[in-house]
Amino acid sequence: MSDPKSEQDSPEGGDDAPSLAVPSRRQLLMGGAAAASAIVSIRPALANTAASVLNCTIPVPDQSRAGNFIAPNGQLVPAGTPGAYPGTGRSFTGEQVKQALRGRPLPGTGYEQNQAYLNYIRRLQRGTSGFTCYASLQMPR
Repeated sequence: MSDPKSEQDSPEGGDDAPSLAVPSRRQLLMGGAAAASAIVSIRPALANTAASVLNCTIPVPDQSRAGNFIAPNGQLVPAGTPGAYPGTGRSFTGEQVKQALRGRPLPGTGYEQNQAYLNYIRRLQRGTSGFTCYASLQMPR
């Protein structure tokens, strides 16, 4: 003989209906607490990342090519090339570059020199000093 099933065994009361577990209020609250603690622990990490991106530096040009000038299109050319600009001898912060990409000049530069330096920064490639900083500025937040 088979045991008769009580109505508690099946939420719909039928024998063929699949049993769906409905989470208790306590389980829902525990899940919400876990999600909240994840958000609390992730937010500071994101804030630290954003701060480090703005404090990273981009040398113009990098130290291995410091004797070169920067042409208006951003390419490195030999020192003394007419129309090219000498390197800055310093690095710009991520914040300075971010502002310059939005229209403000890099500190200590005129319009044409600023454009040449920004073109140089835009042309940075993997393995070049400052590339990771510039790439981080391009990431959406």
